[in-house]
Amino acid sequence: MSQAVKNAVETVTITSATAQGDGVCHLPDGLTVFVRGALEGEVCRISLMKVTKHCAWARILQVLAPSPARVSPDCDIYPKCGGCQLRHCTYQEELRLKQQRVDDALARIGGLSLRTQCIHPAQQTCGYRNKVQFPVGGSLESSVKLGFYRARSHDVMDAENCRLQPESCNRAGRALKAWMQRYQVPPYDERSRTGLVRHLYCRVNAEGEVLACVVVNATALPHEQALADAMREAVPSLSGLVLNCNTRDTNVILGDSYRTIWGSDTLYDTLCGLRFRLSVPSFFQVNRAQAEVLYRRAVEFAGLTGEETVVDLYCGTGTITLVMAGRAKHVIGVEIVPEAIEDAKANAVRNGFDNVEFLCADAKAAASAFSARGLRPDVICVDPPRKGLAPEVIDSMAEMTPERIVYVSCDPETLARDLKRFQALGYCATLAEAVDLFPGTGHVETVVLMSQVKD
Repeated sequence: MSQAVKNAVETVTITSATAQGDGVCHLPDGLTVFVRGALEGEVCRISLMKVTKHCAWARILQVLAPSPARVSPDCDIYPKCGGCQLRHCTYQEELRLKQQRVDDALARIGGLSLRTQCIHPAQQTCGYRNKVQFPVGGSLESSVKLGFYRARSHDVMDAENCRLQPESCNRAGRALKAWMQRYQVPPYDERSRTGLVRHLYCRVNAEGEVLACVVVNATALPHEQALADAMREAVPSLSGLVLNCNTRDTNVILGDSYRTIWGSDTLYDTLCGLRFRLSVPSFFQVNRAQAEVLYRRAVEFAGLTGEETVVDLYCGTGTITLVMAGRAKHVIGVEIVPEAIEDAKANAVRNGFDNVEFLCADAKAAASAFSARGLRPDVICVDPPRKGLAPEVIDSMAEMTPERIVYVSCDPETLARDLKRFQALGYCATLAEAVDLFPGTGHVETVVLMSQVKD
């Protein structure tokens, strides 16, 4: 058993690093230590912050021998802010860590020999996000804060000039804060469940138009017209301002009720040459340019010739569905969010597709219903949330016996877990590629092709 104790100071060599921004080293007694912000190959003086039986976590006191990949962060509040994890290394090193994360998950969790063929880099590494969800905190007595949560907490840190967001979103945030201070509109307090303003949510399209939504712990705000005026002045490209009501004690950002304060409650954007209508709750990839790379790879993996029937689970506003529809005979999209399904239907009409249909249902129920009625798609495409697929969804997908399954994932660990389940049901993962949609952060997308194992 390790003799390491909290607050002990050690000099260590970092032997590897993670895409979450932690270096990995081992103490002389073999204890594994995760060191926040350390890079592979560095020699560091560290202080142990938490020690358990199997591992420990530490912070850097001094980098004695820095890695050639270390750079000075370009953000004043990094790494205190939890929005980014990798602003202390070169982009080349970031890509290596992300590809390594996917490969490690495939081997360690999935038990697979498959490795990613490549990772597709982003051409734009700052200001690339087309959606932002700023939490609001602080107090009127001290100052209103709007930005991101401090790492590993729910304390809101000001991020008036976030490197991930377009400047229009930063301006919208500054305008909201100033309006709150002027009219004494209090921020929401999670502990007491008092206050009004919880989040600022913005979407930005390819033309730079902004749809803003203020999430509140109420059904109305005082001085709403003054807020609209302030936002329009700060963001000349504002196309609409929406109020979302969320009075629940929850970490879920959006409530169920929407009301338009000014302008439009939808925004139009372009992806893969197609035009999409987006409402506030609609799912749409946050990095437009890299989403096009991801979707093109998914279509190539699907091997479409124009004769196939495709099922697209977790279809959102129909982005992958319609991209697939351009190369398939018939595509069925499934999504549980009603607003997204309505957007998807309108998007199909807008783009001239008559070979698609959309179903508003839970993926598990839809997959089970399709299987029960004997639907035999040639290809199933799935792009689930971070938690991955429920075992029942995987079972129902396999029961439909598609020739190919294309799995788009935002979490390598749940992806690897699910690929292992698919393998037990006769589907072998044969091809994998990573795509960097989230520069500066530890997140990475992966697209995997699974093929039915023939007897």
